[in-house]
Amino acid sequence: MASFNFNRPDDFVAAAREMADAGRLTLARLLAEEAADRTTDPAAAARILNEFPGNSLRQED
Repeated sequence: MASFNFNRPDDFVAAAREMADAGRLTLARLLAEEAADRTTDPAAAARILNEFPGNSLRQED
């Protein structure tokens, strides 16, 4: 398992890929959503979310 600092969107994407490879698709999606939120480029954010399809399970207030 890789070591992540979670200082950049790329850290979240890498962790999401690792979780997807491990079959933990829900966690992968949540990590991808966090990466997309931290990405300033809307097109890049859309690409991240497209790589990890699924509905958001976030519970926002």
